[in-house]
Amino acid sequence: MREEILTITGMTCGGCVNSVTKVLKALPGVKQVEVTLVPGQAKLQIDETQVDITTLKQAVTDAGYTVVG
Repeated sequence: MREEILTITGMTCGGCVNSVTKVLKALPGVKQVEVTLVPGQAKLQIDETQVDITTLKQAVTDAGYTVVG
């Protein structure tokens, strides 16, 4: 298990937080997700044998938000 923190821009409300949480939780290998509006970030516990950082970033991007870095 590894912790990843994604900095996310474009979230403006609780609905955005819920959307990002939902898409990240749906990915195999994501064990725990905590998304916060301020600061805009997602803190995740992942199984790196099942999911990688590129997949996490793409899921957030596909949901309409931007991952910084």
